[in-house]
Amino acid sequence: MTLSRPSPQAPHALRDAFRTVRSASRELAAPLSAEDQCIQSMPDASPTKWHLAHTTWFFETVLLQPHADGYRAFDPRFQYLFNSYYEALGPRHPRPQRGLLTRPSIDEVHAYRAHVDAGVERLLDTVDDAAWATIEPILTLGLHHEQQHQELLLTDILHAFSCNPLLPAYRPVAAPALRLATVPPPMQWRAQPGGHVEVGHGGAGFAFDNEMPRHRALLRPFAIADRLVRCGDYAQFIADGGYQRPELWLSDGWAAVQAQGWRAPAYWLASDDPRLAHQGGTAAGWQVFGLHGVRPMAPEAPVSQLSFYEAAAYAEWAGARLPTEFEWEAACADDGMTDMTGHVWQWTRSSYDPYPGFRPLPGVAAEYNGKFMVGQLVLRGGSVATPDGHTRPSYRNFFPPAARWQFSGLRLAKDL
Repeated sequence: MTLSRPSPQAPHALRDAFRTVRSASRELAAPLSAEDQCIQSMPDASPTKWHLAHTTWFFETVLLQPHADGYRAFDPRFQYLFNSYYEALGPRHPRPQRGLLTRPSIDEVHAYRAHVDAGVERLLDTVDDAAWATIEPILTLGLHHEQQHQELLLTDILHAFSCNPLLPAYRPVAAPALRLATVPPPMQWRAQPGGHVEVGHGGAGFAFDNEMPRHRALLRPFAIADRLVRCGDYAQFIADGGYQRPELWLSDGWAAVQAQGWRAPAYWLASDDPRLAHQGGTAAGWQVFGLHGVRPMAPEAPVSQLSFYEAAAYAEWAGARLPTEFEWEAACADDGMTDMTGHVWQWTRSSYDPYPGFRPLPGVAAEYNGKFMVGQLVLRGGSVATPDGHTRPSYRNFFPPAARWQFSGLRLAKDL
């Protein structure tokens, strides 16, 4: 398994990283009850308990069983229960039925994590230099894999809570102070010269296989917005009948609007929404449900929980378009750009395709990314739910165009 990195890390350095990442998953699950952690609100989401177990399954199945002499599996049945999509590793429990796994209990899942953590620590204590060359990239990949699931844990539980008429907060905070309505600052266009640019990951540091190889792309001159589209901007689109105007929408997007009854981003609540009656007080204007519960829509906040179809329709309404993933990556070098990461994943107009010369990782990890390179769109950046240190300009996230439960938004681009 070959990954891009400056040089293999020492076992003690990766031990610290392993402890930090594994602890972070437990901390993310801590505010949730056992009932919360078992629920699966739709086939595309997974229960918190499953995320905790699956990330453990990865270390057990891909690292310990092949490489740790004398390791004994915690429970052989977990091989079937917590495999995600690795066909080479045998059959698995159907994804849409993960919410039916009331057993094993959450206590058993935590015991499973402790068992595997101890096995990884023993392996790090005893591995020799020759074996380390093989083990280090697998362990590194496992840590980044778990960080991906930490973000999914938050997005999935937020969707589950959005289906609860009480709209519970994942992490309640004090009510925000009253403030005067604000108008988002004017968007500025940043002209980009185009030409041949280098894109993709190269050189030092970790990267997933779908970010490689680094290669040249030819861009026409373009302009890109210096900031994300904000809630106040998007509210104008809604007020102008954006969800009632088929000329703004791609055909499949308009079909989704009609079939799903979309009238606003996924977690926006109109003032007459009956669920607001359980929140106390009288709501005025749009309310937005998030990890901290229901809050008044903040015009200056980046709009989130948009599908690609909604992002593309807004761009059409605004007389612009979405950037390609290569335009987005090239614009990262512009010091005038803001909000490139840490707010929302940003839809691009690029299909999730392999780069020229792409080759999947060898072995089991070959199924990690390449098999999904069809029918999906690329998102760039990173969101409020993305773990610290898990983003970089070349990172390629991907989802089908109708997905709107993620922290996904947009910035605009246009031709010059």
